[in-house]
Amino acid sequence: MKVAFGVSVLARSVQQGGVDGIGTYTRELMAAMPQAVQLQPYVFGPASLWTGADPAVAAGRFGTQALISNWPGGSFREMRRALGEGIDLVHATDHLVPRMRGIPVVATFFDAIPLAHPEWIRYRFKTLKNEMWRRTAFWAQRIITISDYSRQEIAEHFRVPVERITAIPLGVGPSWFDPMDAAQTAAVRARHALPERYFVSVGTLQPRKNIDRLLTAHSSLPLPLQREFPLLVVGKPGWGCEDVVARFADGSLPNVRWLRHLPDADLRVLVKSATALVFPSLHEGFGLPVLEGFAAGVPVAASHATSIPEVAGDAALLFDPLRTDDMAQAMARIVEQPALAHQLAARGRERVRSFTWQACAEKTAQVYESVL
Repeated sequence: MKVAFGVSVLARSVQQGGVDGIGTYTRELMAAMPQAVQLQPYVFGPASLWTGADPAVAAGRFGTQALISNWPGGSFREMRRALGEGIDLVHATDHLVPRMRGIPVVATFFDAIPLAHPEWIRYRFKTLKNEMWRRTAFWAQRIITISDYSRQEIAEHFRVPVERITAIPLGVGPSWFDPMDAAQTAAVRARHALPERYFVSVGTLQPRKNIDRLLTAHSSLPLPLQREFPLLVVGKPGWGCEDVVARFADGSLPNVRWLRHLPDADLRVLVKSATALVFPSLHEGFGLPVLEGFAAGVPVAASHATSIPEVAGDAALLFDPLRTDDMAQAMARIVEQPALAHQLAARGRERVRSFTWQACAEKTAQVYESVL
């Protein structure tokens, strides 16, 4: 089958120098897709946005076509003309769902956060845009999401029958399992002046990532423990993070460092070298850094909110993300109880082995087949 495959968010994130969760999903799914599926990348905007090996089709402007498609009988006509003949199905991987006459559409929605928690979202005409986004879900014959939690949340907030939604877990690439190269590790350690031991947290700075409480929790640890196990935060600035950025800069947290965005190779070394990964998020559609921590072989302490327990199972030390004392206690237990830390790392390594991009791609191809 020939599938038109949306790469708009991935293309823009590569241009901006940092691939986010949607971009990672799109990139890894493309690489792992079974050979029986021929992918035709398409991008909303100029084709030059896409720098992948296979040329992308320029599908026009998403916003203009989406507005027209809200009228009865409306369709993404510019995209339809650009794709030409021979396309069996369209997969919108990145929340930009087209309405296509004569071609079935599969759409991936990672979560329903803008609808479930509009207070966490900041953009102009939020109410109108959220309603338009909700409507685009009905332009897809099938929706894919990334956890059972998100499946239920999407059904509730998009008002889509749950039977039309398939949950397919994300995967972890083999590079997260590979042993660390000594020379590369030494170079990364020197480049970022990494301490011998440290906690690490990974995620774009935005309110739901809960980094402000994490900073408070770490600063409540006994001072000798803070100094021995500083906190390194990795993530590019998002929106609503002004207070967190100010705390990084004001000198009040001498045992915390913000490393902003890191290249993938550097990030893997940083996580693999950590004492523990801490993931304090208030809301996730999945929580991929938890799996990456498992694959890296480090203990993971994570929030017990939304989809995270579903991903973590019994392999992470879970805490209440609204209680900084609970978060601090989890960090202290990992460094003060070596047997617990070893047990968590072993459980994580075992659990993550079933989460592969190959499995994700094969299940996605099965959805394609069922739609066709």
